[in-house]
Amino acid sequence: MKILYSCLSRSWGGMEMYTLTCMHQLIDRGHEVHLLAFPDSKLFEEAKERKLTVFPIKASGYFHPAEIVGLKILLQKNRYELIHTQASKDLWVLVPALRISGSQIPLYLTKQVGSFIVKKDALHRWIYNRVTRIFAISRVIQKNLADTTPVNPARIELLHNAIDTAHFNPAHTDGRALRKEFAIGDNEILIGMLARFSKGKGHEEMIEAAGILNQKHSGVKYLIVGEASKGEDDYAEGIKKLARDVKLENMIFTGFRKDVRTVLAALDIFVFPSHNEAFGIALAEALSMGVPSVCSNSDGILDIAVDGVTSLLFQVKDGRNLAEKISRLISDQPMRTRLSEASRRRAVEHFDLKVLTERVLEFYHKDIRS
Repeated sequence: MKILYSCLSRSWGGMEMYTLTCMHQLIDRGHEVHLLAFPDSKLFEEAKERKLTVFPIKASGYFHPAEIVGLKILLQKNRYELIHTQASKDLWVLVPALRISGSQIPLYLTKQVGSFIVKKDALHRWIYNRVTRIFAISRVIQKNLADTTPVNPARIELLHNAIDTAHFNPAHTDGRALRKEFAIGDNEILIGMLARFSKGKGHEEMIEAAGILNQKHSGVKYLIVGEASKGEDDYAEGIKKLARDVKLENMIFTGFRKDVRTVLAALDIFVFPSHNEAFGIALAEALSMGVPSVCSNSDGILDIAVDGVTSLLFQVKDGRNLAEKISRLISDQPMRTRLSEASRRRAVEHFDLKVLTERVLEFYHKDIRS
């Protein structure tokens, strides 16, 4: 098939990275896949670096007549068999271009982020009626779509974001070099959090919990992996200052790292304290690596983590409750082992990239034929 992917986001996070992951899966299966991306965005530059075919579309809002006409020409020239976007705002360029070109090819949307705005007016009906099918990445997103958009629920499918469980495999990854890099002793408990520095990711609760845990446990270190999102450097510096104020000398801020698998392999406990998460790729990757986790009991996290089976859940935004749950895992090695084994099983059974890619392809073939 000849497929056009779209993600006009200017950020660089889970949605943008997952766009490239999906494209590579389809390309590896012999399909030709092109990308629409915002020029000079991190996604655009990364796609070019990977030698993918990427077209610039400078559309960040809702009304872009010149870009719509340009896209119409691109669609007519390349004769794609379907379009799949990872960002709902892209529909405001894609749908008009499809309509004025007269193209009837299927249009898919993967809904990655929820909305609190009800969009059931005539204009939104005109936009969403052109969408063939919507993939909701979690149950909370599935419900949000039904509540806020004019889409027939029959066209909404629950389809989790996926991970490469063969790549994120603890049997094939060694974290000892990373522990050595940061002077983590073999007998020390390493607790890690992987998230960009953005409000709502739970860094404040992580720091509060670490301060409490340091009064109770020795031989514990913390690894905070991630960088600031665009325009949030001040927030990131504020988090680091908060850690200094609490005198968390055993908390290490690594900045951005590409070797996520190695980081996870080095951890004894993974913490995912996000306030509201549509899904949580980093958490699914931690499960796949068999890392026992402590997670907030909110939103799409509940599609991934199972309390007492793969993880311990704590009350969202409650740093003291987070500390209590982490403390339980620090003190209970058999529980960590049990959660580790169950985490790996759940990731392979529910979030495997190859399995979920095949499911997407089944929808593609079904809708093209119809």
